[in-house]
Amino acid sequence: MKNQYKIITVLFVTLLLSACTNDEPLKESQLDLSTPVKSDLDKWIDLNYLDVYNINVQYKWNQNAVDNNRFLFPPLQPKVKPALEIVQKIWLDTYKNVAGPDFVKKIAPREIVLVGGLNLNSTGTITLGLAEGGLRITLFQTDNVNRKDRANVKQFLATIQHEYIHILNQTKPFDEKTLAKITPTGYTSNWYATSTTVAREEGFITDYARSNVNEDFAEMAAQMLINSKVEYEAILAGIVNKTAVANIKLKEAVVVKYFKDSFNIDFYKLRDEAEKNTNEVINN
Repeated sequence: MKNQYKIITVLFVTLLLSACTNDEPLKESQLDLSTPVKSDLDKWIDLNYLDVYNINVQYKWNQNAVDNNRFLFPPLQPKVKPALEIVQKIWLDTYKNVAGPDFVKKIAPREIVLVGGLNLNSTGTITLGLAEGGLRITLFQTDNVNRKDRANVKQFLATIQHEYIHILNQTKPFDEKTLAKITPTGYTSNWYATSTTVAREEGFITDYARSNVNEDFAEMAAQMLINSKVEYEAILAGIVNKTAVANIKLKEAVVVKYFKDSFNIDFYKLRDEAEKNTNEVINN
């Protein structure tokens, strides 16, 4: 019986070896496993974003990073660095100088995706930016950024200031109950049906702030960060309805208290630093 086992084993091994020797040789892989050569732009991004804040910037086309049901396209490469320099100066440097060098390192999106043009919605509105799970911020209209145009810079920065507020809220929630009580009947899914001027007369800093309480908070904070103290006071001075002004001031207080209680940040210092950095971008 033992001899029979040995014969069977030897026969099996022989067949196995025979099968292996009859296999065709492995073909060369069609995958490109080489390391891409980094351009000067890639090296600059690594130095100023990835190495310092662990934030990856994606500006080349990646269909997995955008909504393929929209007409979207990557930014023109000459537009990438100027846009990122604005974000660096007015957003990153502002938080670093006021909240400390480690603040954004600890609480930050791990990826910024740049898109060249508009993200149009079926409602006729435009999506300026997206925050996805606190890990990725997508910025649209990169090709249209003009650092010498104050209104243009403010609109572009409003996107990342707004989306970053959502990321902070995911880390530490704001006082949603208090904010919701200030203008409880003003929220609507049809926020785009009225202008920002009308929204302000109803106690909202922008038309989009009317969409829900979370956007109301993010819009309040973002608008205060992209406008100087003088510009913000001019907005309030232009509102006829004094009750609306009072309600916006109550929302402002919720924002200021949140930053102080949650992160020990003086929000007015943050605003003033953002203004200083905005002026430097526009004037240089």
